[in-house]
Amino acid sequence: MKHHGSGSSMQEPRRAVQSKLKDHHTNHSIKQNIIKGEIVIQNHGQSGPGKSASLQLYSSTTVDPSTGNGKMSEKAYLKHGKSKRHDGVKTRIYKIKIHVEPDFGIPGAFRMKNKHKNTFFLESVTLETQDNQIIYFDCSSWVYPFQKTKSERLFFSNNSYLPNHTPSALVQLRKLELASLRGDGTQVRKEWDRFYDYDYYNDLSNPDKGQEHIRPVLGGSELHPYPYRLRTGHPPSNTEPSTKSRTETINLDIDVPPDERFSPKKLSEFISNSTQATVHFIIPEAKSLFKQDSSSFESFDEIHDMFSSKRSQAVEGKVKEKLKGKVIENLKGKVKEKLKKLVPNDLFKEINYAGKEDLLKFPLPQIVTENELSWGNDEEFGRQMVAGTNPARIKSLQKFPPDGRNRVSTIRASHIEHNLDGLTLFQAMDEWRIFILDHHDYLMPYLSKINTEDVCAYASRTLFFLRDDATLKPLAIELSLPGCSEDTEISRVFLPAKKGTEAALWQLAKAHVAANDSAYHQLISHWLHTHAVVEPFIIATRRQLSVMHPINWLLRPHFKDTVHVNALARRILINSGGILEKTLFTGEISMELSSELYKEWRFDEQALPADLVKRGLALEDPDNPNNPIGVQLLFDDYPYAADGLDIWHAIKTWVTDYCSLFYKDDYSVKTDVEIQAWWSEIQNVGHGDKCNETWWYKMTTLLDLTEALTTLIWITSGLHASVNFGQYAYAGYPLNRPMLCRKFIPQEGTTEFAEFLIDPDKYYLNMLPGRFQMSLAIALVEVLSRHTSDEVYLGQRPASECTDNGVKQIFNNFNEHLHEIEKIIIQRNKDPRFKNRSGPAKIPYKLLYPDTSNVGSKWGITGKGIPNSISI
Repeated sequence: MKHHGSGSSMQEPRRAVQSKLKDHHTNHSIKQNIIKGEIVIQNHGQSGPGKSASLQLYSSTTVDPSTGNGKMSEKAYLKHGKSKRHDGVKTRIYKIKIHVEPDFGIPGAFRMKNKHKNTFFLESVTLETQDNQIIYFDCSSWVYPFQKTKSERLFFSNNSYLPNHTPSALVQLRKLELASLRGDGTQVRKEWDRFYDYDYYNDLSNPDKGQEHIRPVLGGSELHPYPYRLRTGHPPSNTEPSTKSRTETINLDIDVPPDERFSPKKLSEFISNSTQATVHFIIPEAKSLFKQDSSSFESFDEIHDMFSSKRSQAVEGKVKEKLKGKVIENLKGKVKEKLKKLVPNDLFKEINYAGKEDLLKFPLPQIVTENELSWGNDEEFGRQMVAGTNPARIKSLQKFPPDGRNRVSTIRASHIEHNLDGLTLFQAMDEWRIFILDHHDYLMPYLSKINTEDVCAYASRTLFFLRDDATLKPLAIELSLPGCSEDTEISRVFLPAKKGTEAALWQLAKAHVAANDSAYHQLISHWLHTHAVVEPFIIATRRQLSVMHPINWLLRPHFKDTVHVNALARRILINSGGILEKTLFTGEISMELSSELYKEWRFDEQALPADLVKRGLALEDPDNPNNPIGVQLLFDDYPYAADGLDIWHAIKTWVTDYCSLFYKDDYSVKTDVEIQAWWSEIQNVGHGDKCNETWWYKMTTLLDLTEALTTLIWITSGLHASVNFGQYAYAGYPLNRPMLCRKFIPQEGTTEFAEFLIDPDKYYLNMLPGRFQMSLAIALVEVLSRHTSDEVYLGQRPASECTDNGVKQIFNNFNEHLHEIEKIIIQRNKDPRFKNRSGPAKIPYKLLYPDTSNVGSKWGITGKGIPNSISI
């Protein structure tokens, strides 16, 4: 009893202590507020970080006097995540509660510490305060383990501030974060490093493979100027730019900072889609499926049948009979093993291996879907100059005959005047009805290098006549070669014909023009004018514009994935021995040629209205109150220009309205230290080889800013969409747009001409690329033409990203504007007066159709929809 009573008496002080602790916690909870949060992490085959990751908030309204930064919350750990699939993406959702002091105020930033062994992709964080205010963080970045980075990741909310309007609690954090992103120019990049530096294009060579794989360094010289790229690996030396050796591994982890890297889903999908394009290129054994590299097709039907199910079954049967099934599986195994060496191990297991499918199967390109013979039609040939994959090269002819650097064209009035629908040449010129597709001057100096036993190329000029129905009738093709002595040329002129030998020669001439235009399209219109020129803008934005800057927020969706795509391109597409060198007639001088044409590039002329005026396809119309765009097209049935100007106007309206929310006058632009540093760096560093050009915007007015931003967004969205996503429809069928020719057009009296006369079709087929080159080119444009399933399109952005009501309203206006444009494009495509909208091939022009209503469903080869960014 005594013992029991003694135990009972000991419980009294224990109860008192427990009571006091309970009161303490109760009082403590009264003194604290709770902020709820939802953290979204994409699941890419690894376990979630869980409680190994923690989050700590910074206030944007209350300064901690001991640090000068915003007051910090307690740490919250990621616990009990729930798996969820959203739009086909596996995610893990974590619900958290964060305790903050009553005077904490509004969160403006957070830092995350990852003590897990794995990297994870943080998609977004959404916070809700006790007064129901929502704060959104669009993170979209990889978070690496703390043991590697030795630092925590800092993220800012989507609230935007000009530098001089930054809340005092965030000023120091804003400056420190920007400084860390600039780096010091000496670091060797590790895969988790986030700094941004510039470098030359000095990584295209592979000297370890021999002298034939040496390529000139692009950028940093008058001879080979170029836009600068993101530096990877070691910092540049203080000596002249040098050529770097390249490893065989496509290391997707160290080439770009975490904020530029594909999401897990995008990375897996990109590699899967690319396998078919690269499998024949990286596996020598795969060539056996195509007989030999240089073997030709025997008939036009044999080429057309490449795309039919009948062909697929027939070939599959022949291959299986020849290789006995097991050999095919062995080949696929070799492909798989090769891919293991090319990509990181943790990525390889996620790849939906494309080799499981028929490696030889291609969908039928649109150019032959409705009309198998449309590719050879002269009207279709002309239509593709204004509605095909390269619609921004043709221009109005201002002087006849055309002249060039060395000599005047050999095309004479007598060649074409009979074909001008009753007009004289003078009348047609006076009415701006003669057009030229000019691939002469820039090619001529390189033809001696280009023309080998495997490639036969000319420099071409092609004239067209604008008929009353706005179709373009080909008038003449001039094909030129270097003469025996310097500054001389050998030229031949070919004229349209409907039958006989002249008609067959005309088809050969058109094929050579198409090869010229295909190379220009890939190297200049597509690569240089979109991918390459935009990268310096991205680097400067990361280095000079805080993520809190409103212009950073505006541009962010238009830069998504571009740096990663460009890094991949330097490894497998534009490098020495890369896919473009294998498929384009320009071969090993491809990138050198793009450097030569960069000398002509002007940022201000990338604005669509300015480009159209420069090419003589539109007239300035600045004082017309009914024409807000300020230019008038020469003829309305120019699908690329008509639709493009509508998109341009929508972008400019959105940009102007958005900038007006933050900049009240020109002075606010001039005094924005981040914008001024950004623009200076673009001009003097990123495009430093053109820093002394006088055409750069001065960036002293609000108009300068809106014009520059509109042009930049147009390049990343509308321009890129117009030159990229129609490639398979047209270039997927090599008869329509061959990328190289292996024979010259034969001269009368030669053995080749006799062979040509005996069988013109066989000569034509032997002139086209070999089976391997042709198949590789088809597979390449198929991959490039695909929209990925996680694509975000112009006029689309999660509503949660628009945290300001004013921004939400004008962005909704932008979206509605694009809806109206869709209706207009639909009506244009239905209007029988507009023959260039579909042409003999019956391909409706939809490359600039926004298709804003089909959110999340536009993937694959659709030929429509304008992605926000250059993401492939």
